[in-house]
Amino acid sequence: MKGIAFHDFRSFKWIKHDHGDPRGPPGSVWCSRRICHDAQFRNVDVKSPRTVDELQFAAELRSLPDDGAGGLEIDGDYDRVLFSGSAFADADAGGARFTECAFTGGGFDGGRLRRARLSDVWFGEMRLVAVDLAESSLTDTWFSGCVFAGVQAFSCVGRRVLFRSGKLDSVNFRDSKLTDVTFEDCVLRDVDFGSAKLVRVRFPGCQFANVDFTKAACSAVDLRGARLGIADTPGIKAGYDSLSGTRIDSVQLMTIAPLLADHLGIKVTD
Repeated sequence: MKGIAFHDFRSFKWIKHDHGDPRGPPGSVWCSRRICHDAQFRNVDVKSPRTVDELQFAAELRSLPDDGAGGLEIDGDYDRVLFSGSAFADADAGGARFTECAFTGGGFDGGRLRRARLSDVWFGEMRLVAVDLAESSLTDTWFSGCVFAGVQAFSCVGRRVLFRSGKLDSVNFRDSKLTDVTFEDCVLRDVDFGSAKLVRVRFPGCQFANVDFTKAACSAVDLRGARLGIADTPGIKAGYDSLSGTRIDSVQLMTIAPLLADHLGIKVTD
């Protein structure tokens, strides 16, 4: 389990269980009076507007005329469009491009956004149910207060994406590449990161339940601030051997210790 680091809140020291601390020998301990992320664990490039009005392009958003087809089409091209209260049922917008757009107060029920390209796109209070987002590209995209259920997002490429105050249930991120992505105050239930490449991904204030990291590649992933399990439900159900390159705190270590022991075949008896 080398490469997992955790923060000991009792002594306010960074403790790194790793082989290559540039400031000292393996297993060294150093102090920091600032309780913050190391530079490698920050993803400061994630912009975080909290409302549509805070978007830099908000004043230029225009509603798309209703043409009876729901306003979306395969390989469509949408620039600075406001989709307010739009409900899309089985819409097919595969390969579509969305640039500086906003979706508010509506939802997707089924449908395809496979290989869609989203850049500077805001989703607020949206429901995405059984949507196909596979192989899509998301850059500078925000999901605020959104609900995801049964979404297929495998092989996606996400860069500077923010999920805030949302619920993700049975979302498939397998084989995705997520860089500078933040899940903030979210519930992640049965979310699959299997074989995904995660770089500078953070989960502050999140609740995990049966999250799968099997064969994931983690680099500067920060799990601190997340609740890794509730009652009899494990926060992480699989992939403990893929957690090299992550940070946890001492409380989280105590939470997952029995599962780590079981994974390693260690029997704990008193």
